[in-house]
Amino acid sequence: MGRSRNTRRGAAAAEAVAEEVDGGLAQLIPDRDRPRAWTLLIDGAPQSHVDLDDPAHLSFEYQRRLGHVIDLAAPPGRPLRALHLGGGAFTLARYVAATRPRSTQQVVERDAALVQLVRRALPLDPGARIRVRTADAREGLAKVPDGWADLVVADVFSGARTPAHLTSTEFLDEVRRTLAPGGLYAANLADGPPLAHLRGQIATAAARFTDLALIADAPVLRGKRFGNAILVAADRPLPLADLTRRAASDPHPGRLEHGRPLIDFTGGATPVTDAAATASPAPPASVFRDAR
Repeated sequence: MGRSRNTRRGAAAAEAVAEEVDGGLAQLIPDRDRPRAWTLLIDGAPQSHVDLDDPAHLSFEYQRRLGHVIDLAAPPGRPLRALHLGGGAFTLARYVAATRPRSTQQVVERDAALVQLVRRALPLDPGARIRVRTADAREGLAKVPDGWADLVVADVFSGARTPAHLTSTEFLDEVRRTLAPGGLYAANLADGPPLAHLRGQIATAAARFTDLALIADAPVLRGKRFGNAILVAADRPLPLADLTRRAASDPHPGRLEHGRPLIDFTGGATPVTDAAATASPAPPASVFRDAR
């Protein structure tokens, strides 16, 4: 196990925790506004925010948008079979368990030391049906039975970059294999100008799914700054009106692109294959400056 250290933040305050994990230095920073809430950072990059008292609270903008997808994946309260590629602090798995009791979930996270840290410091509800598997995301995906998942969420970053082997048509073929009829796929993507990675990911998804949408801040979509974008895809019509309304009503409103405008946004980009895949671009240091 890696080294750890604690830092006092006042006599009555919670303690910050820092520990070396496989992916670098993991830090759990107490939320000053929520008594049992924490932000997880890996090498200074914010990864997750968790409120143990209110797991339905989603603080990060991109997690709220993924929460909208989870809310619309099935009628309210109906249990889901959800697969999470990338664990972090298990924020979205906790959200599903809180908002859709009796859901059955699998989390695939390759960083074994991080999993141990989160389990110890931010324990899961023992009543939640969440199985955590330590494995590479694609290797773990290959072990999921055909048609098992109602929802697959991909939120995998290594050194703040999505690994290349999780960006290809072959990867999406495996995702589609695991999805039940009518299932949804959602991915957290990150890119900045000139948006070559994001355009390629849209083209890749369009080659494998019949309907897709993208939710992001307008400046990100215009290539004005680096940021997150949520890709949603399915082999059925997406709940576009509800997704649009929810994204627009967020504290930081997001814009939804769909249909011909989204395909035009690719600018002629071609689908990415394993042979040509590259990791997503590294974010500039300024992206995280205000989050520390």
